[in-house]
Amino acid sequence: MKNKSILDEVNSYYTNKIITNGLTPQGVDWNSEESQFLRFEILSSVIGINDSFSVLDYGCGFGSMLDFYKTKYKNFEFFGFDISEEMIKNAKETHGNDSNAKWFSQIDEVPNADYTIASGIFNVRLKNSDNDWLEYILETLKTMNQKSNKGFSFNMLTKYSDAGYMKEYLYYADPLFIFDYCKRNFSKFVALNHDYPLYEFTITVKK
Repeated sequence: MKNKSILDEVNSYYTNKIITNGLTPQGVDWNSEESQFLRFEILSSVIGINDSFSVLDYGCGFGSMLDFYKTKYKNFEFFGFDISEEMIKNAKETHGNDSNAKWFSQIDEVPNADYTIASGIFNVRLKNSDNDWLEYILETLKTMNQKSNKGFSFNMLTKYSDAGYMKEYLYYADPLFIFDYCKRNFSKFVALNHDYPLYEFTITVKK
C-alpha cells in the first residue's frame, strides 16, 4: 500500500529529527518558535471563542501546541496523535502532569474531537511523487474530517513560494485546488488564509 510506505518514511524522518535536535522547533522540523506559534494562532481560528471544547492535534510532535493552548484557552480536552512513537514518548514525558491531555500513536484509538488541527504534516514529501503525495494528503483529510465533530484546520506550503527558496523534497500545494476539494467534499463553510508572512496557506473547515 502506497500510504503505508509513505507513513513509514515520514515516521522515520520525524523520529530522526527529534532524536537529533531534541525538544526544539527543529525537533519537529520548524525553523523557530515564533513561526511555530504563529501557525498555531492562525490554525486555531477554526475554534474561535469557545468556553469548552476538545481538540485533536494531528501530528502533535512532542506537544508544543498544548503549551500554546494553555496560554490561550481555559477549558479544553487535548488529544495528541503522532505516528512517531519517539514523539509520543517525549510528549508523555514532557506533559505527564496534564490530566486533560491524552497521547496516541494509533489514529484508530483516538476519540473524535470537536476540532482537529494539523500543522506541517503535509510538507515533507521526501522522494514520493507529487501524485502519490497528493493522494496521501486527500486520504488524511478524509480521516481528519471523520475525527472532527465541529471542524478542522491544516496548513500547507504554497506553490506561490519564491522559486529560489523551494526545496525538492518538500511539497508545494495549489491552494485553490485544496480549497475547492474541501468545499466540494467536506463543508460549505471553508476559508483559505494566504495573507500571513510565511510561504504557506491555512485552510479552515467548519461544519
